[in-house]
Amino acid sequence: MSELSNKHCLPCEGGVPPLDLETSEKMLAELNGWDLKSDNNEIIRSFHFKDFYETMAFVNAIAWMAHQENHHPDMEVSYNHVLVRYSTHAIGGLTENDFICAAKIDQLLTE
Repeated sequence: MSELSNKHCLPCEGGVPPLDLETSEKMLAELNGWDLKSDNNEIIRSFHFKDFYETMAFVNAIAWMAHQENHHPDMEVSYNHVLVRYSTHAIGGLTENDFICAAKIDQLLTE
């Protein structure tokens, strides 16, 4: 389990620089199956499920966690697939919050 999953998101209203590539890659190494976009602007992961019910249960679990952390992903949802994208919109790049939430999603799948 990543240490990131024990942290909580801090409010970000802009005015701070996004993470540099070296820091993003270091945090990415603590996650399972997430990819860093080539412009260091976003992390993404694709999830596949057996059926619509499992897909929606997963989406609802992400929604609950995102509400608790006040940091929300972009998601593309279909019958048995969810694509999750994290980027801190207020700064147009990545912050530690994105990696914290990704780690919490990883943890959802291991419990």
